[in-house]
Amino acid sequence: MLNIHSKTDKGLVRNDNQDYCLSGKMCDGAVWAVVCDGMGGANGGHTASTTACEYIAREMKNLYTSDFTNEELYALLTNIVSGANLEVYNLAQKNIELIGMGTTCECVFLRDNILHIVHIGDSRTYLVRNHKAYQLTKDHSLVQEMVSRGEITEDKALVHPNKNFITRAIGVKNTIKVDYTQYEYKPGDIVIICTDGLTNCVSKEEIAEVVNNNPKNQITDKLVEEAKFGGGTDNITVITIY
Repeated sequence: MLNIHSKTDKGLVRNDNQDYCLSGKMCDGAVWAVVCDGMGGANGGHTASTTACEYIAREMKNLYTSDFTNEELYALLTNIVSGANLEVYNLAQKNIELIGMGTTCECVFLRDNILHIVHIGDSRTYLVRNHKAYQLTKDHSLVQEMVSRGEITEDKALVHPNKNFITRAIGVKNTIKVDYTQYEYKPGDIVIICTDGLTNCVSKEEIAEVVNNNPKNQITDKLVEEAKFGGGTDNITVITIY
């Protein structure tokens, strides 16, 4: 049986929390998690992340059935995230104070030992296997594009002044391109879904160290603590599946 633990924290610098997350289990034992990191001012960021997250969770629970093939599940997840994009965009068009708001999105669905990931922005999904952490998603960010072109190294990307400038977000335009990937999930694997409030303060190696040195049901809390120990400069959200 799979377990889910989640936690969100405003961190040590921000006055409010624009992150939002939801997770749960389906009747067939499949588990899902959604993590969003809002942007666009205090009201806009919070509105974008909560609207997108709640839309995705609601539609997944309403539309998913246990007889879905993997191809049908792919279509369901990508269509729902695209629908969330339009939901946030349309909401912004009705309220001038919300225009320009957006959110990252990490939508994860684990069933039959297959991990399905729909990804937008710079929130991330990691897999910890055999004591080593693997980043499963690639940031939609200006700095990641520079790394991909060979203009800067990954080490320099970590301290680049524009490292938080994302190039893709839910709600900014009326259509969006989503990234979808799937991976095999093996017994003993641990899935970490998080916002950049964690990854800006805690390295991939440090994530693995926390996972390896703590009981599974304490990993989520320990990772949030580690991010705060590293400065807590942003809102921090972590969901652990194992």
